[in-house]
Amino acid sequence: MTDHRITDMGLAVGQFSQMIHNIQDYAVFMMDPEGRIHSWNQGAVNIEGYQEEEVLGRSFEIFFTQEDQARGEPAHELALAAANGTYVGEGWRRRKDGSSFWSSIDVTAIRDADGVLKGFVKISKDLTERRRTEERFRQVVESAPNAMVMVNARGRIEMVNTQAERVFGYARNEMLGQSVEMLVPDRFRHGHPEKRALFFSDPRSRPMGAGRDLFGRRKDGSEFPVEIGLNPIEADGETMVLSAIVDISDRKRMQERFRQVVESAPNAMVMINAQGRIEMVNTQAERLFGYARDEMLGQTVEMLVPDRFRHGHPEKRALFFSDPRSRPMGAGRDLFGRHKDGSEFPVEIGLNPIETDGETMVLSAIVDISDRKQKEARIQAALREKDLLLGEIHHRVKNNLQIVRSFIDLQIYRFQDKGIRDMLIETQNRVHSMSLIHQILYESKNFSEVDLGLFLNVLAPALVATYGLDAERVRLKIDVGEVFLPINAAIPCGLLVNELITNALKHGFPGDRRGEVSVSFSLLAQDQAMLRVSDDGVGISDDLDIQQTNTMGLSLVTLLSQQLMGRLEIHRRDPTCFTLIFPMPSAIEKALT
Repeated sequence: MTDHRITDMGLAVGQFSQMIHNIQDYAVFMMDPEGRIHSWNQGAVNIEGYQEEEVLGRSFEIFFTQEDQARGEPAHELALAAANGTYVGEGWRRRKDGSSFWSSIDVTAIRDADGVLKGFVKISKDLTERRRTEERFRQVVESAPNAMVMVNARGRIEMVNTQAERVFGYARNEMLGQSVEMLVPDRFRHGHPEKRALFFSDPRSRPMGAGRDLFGRRKDGSEFPVEIGLNPIEADGETMVLSAIVDISDRKRMQERFRQVVESAPNAMVMINAQGRIEMVNTQAERLFGYARDEMLGQTVEMLVPDRFRHGHPEKRALFFSDPRSRPMGAGRDLFGRHKDGSEFPVEIGLNPIETDGETMVLSAIVDISDRKQKEARIQAALREKDLLLGEIHHRVKNNLQIVRSFIDLQIYRFQDKGIRDMLIETQNRVHSMSLIHQILYESKNFSEVDLGLFLNVLAPALVATYGLDAERVRLKIDVGEVFLPINAAIPCGLLVNELITNALKHGFPGDRRGEVSVSFSLLAQDQAMLRVSDDGVGISDDLDIQQTNTMGLSLVTLLSQQLMGRLEIHRRDPTCFTLIFPMPSAIEKALT
């Protein structure tokens, strides 16, 4: 009878051999004790590049580089496998086309029941891509700007970079294979393994010790403040943690200096985060608001805002964080703070964005302006009293000049002599001109400047009416615009225009002659102005010596021009034109000082 067990075993061995032969990703082949190949699978074809008939009976040395062959690596590999039963490693191997690849190596010795070596089975895999990835990873870690330390689940250091050597003061070979606790200060070392185990129980990227101050330990035993980021890394089926370690000694010193500056500031300083929580205050803030420091820290800043403004404050705070830049708070609005006892007080607040630990905060400088507000109120009250007084003065001056004008008017009718009457009328017009300036000042409520255009548009028609001229026969053209002159310039300027218009109306249009009197004012370069009065009347006679004339009007024109520190130019006819170029009042004041 046939032994079915032997038949089944033979069938199973055949199926197993076929399965090995069809493996695509691993090269699997058998060798005799001398390393000659006598089986070859499809994975070996794919990886090594040789067909089965090309390798059968040949030594497996053909897969080694010439350098490895010269060093005796093939024989060494078999010797280790024969001695230990197996040899496992990695190394460079050569394909048929001469190219090299990084290969895993697993050589197992085959012995019979008596322990006699019958051959070897070698299994290998192309790990070139993995090696490239690992090499790139190592290069990234090595070139990182921070100290990088990779630790396995047992707390042993697997990898460090140059920055880690520099930060901790150890050479690389002094750290590799050692417990990571060597980099932890003595006072924290006992609790570190437990925290490390917690990370490996839930490995995910996160900062280490969130909310706690962390410290590293140098080779010389000195401590330094650090920030640590933890990142799980899968390597060869094992989870490790890659720690990015930043020495924040400089930052801590800067933060301490910043705190000292804030603490010594003369104003109340309050720093809040984007959620509106108070992160820092100084002694002045305690003194100003009446709260102790620990009563404010961690609380919302709205506790310092009066109840009547509190509901709208979060929205305004959000607006600042949407466009963080240094600026005063609530420009144009009255701001108020709230004392611990609930009382309000006026404040000024300057807002300054601060970048700290990757978060934008706002540092508020708060000034109690209660004293200033009281002083301003007193000043405003004094100014109102002064305005009332000035208004009353201008009103009384105007009334007194009106009385003088009325007295002159009474005198006019007492004299029959035309020359005397004309002199009195001209004097009356001069008084009216000054009275008009005070009236405009009083009515405008601006006691420092006179609207020249308004003044001339009221004065000129009154002069035409005084001399009984038909407004259709002698037209007036006023081209001044919005010009404001201080009273010390407006009075001489107004009197000068009064004289020139009077002169044109009296002498320029005898009989039924028709024409136009024009007044213009314009600003020139270099703080100068030009006043021009012209007419298209008969002009000034050639035999009249203007410089030597003893008439009251032209003498006043010359004196007023000098008072304005101006240069007077006269054109006798076609048209008759008086042009005065004079410095603007600000330039006059500068020249006088």
